[in-house]
Amino acid sequence: MSMAAGRSGDAMQLDHVTLRTADLEATRQFLQNLLGLTVGYRPDFGFAGHWLYSGDGPVVHLIPGGGRAVGRDAETIDHIGFRLEGYEAFRQKLDSGEIPYSSMDLTELGERRLFVRTPGGILLELVFREGRTSD
Repeated sequence: MSMAAGRSGDAMQLDHVTLRTADLEATRQFLQNLLGLTVGYRPDFGFAGHWLYSGDGPVVHLIPGGGRAVGRDAETIDHIGFRLEGYEAFRQKLDSGEIPYSSMDLTELGERRLFVRTPGGILLELVFREGRTSD
């Protein structure tokens, strides 16, 4: 099946990401507080979990995981990127919440990035495209 066969006229978009976590509630609360996601409808799969929504769609699915460390040489997803708005306000939110982060400015792309980790250590890249940066 060719890549074009599944298209309906629009470019492909990522539908959602599923995160395995040893602490469902701490991860849910962290993502709700950090990204403003809300818990919404989730079918009864017969095991615990949450679907976290941005607007009308579930973008993050949380399911139980063993919490085992994954070596850096394993095949795994390295990080998840979210495009957001309001870089300065978001950075202040991280500072006031004493949430550790690192930053990267890509001036040639007009982007600024903040990197944070969930309570279980999953790396989130927060991308802000707000025009060319001057610093």
